[in-house]
Amino acid sequence: MPSGLLTNEIIFAIIKDMSKATRSSKSFTVDHTILDYLQRTRSNRSRSERVNELLRRGIMQEQYEALAEEAAEFFGAIGESERTERRAFSKAGLRSFTRDAE
Repeated sequence: MPSGLLTNEIIFAIIKDMSKATRSSKSFTVDHTILDYLQRTRSNRSRSERVNELLRRGIMQEQYEALAEEAAEFFGAIGESERTERRAFSKAGLRSFTRDAE
């Protein structure tokens, strides 16, 4: 890993390696359109491998969306008191700049 940086490819490879050790067999009902898509896009992999790949991508996408939503809530939660403090700080800074410029 270059300087501790985790890229999507590295994370995906780690998840894929871990999943091989923890696989279990489950049954799900899948639409025919999804089965057709799997058949067309699986390349030389098995359907199970392709399904796992698509599910991992979907999970990562949901996690990114949840993080983006959480960040939007965090940064959008600035209340009136924070705005008042920010304005006061800005005014004090301007007074300091004008005083120093004289």
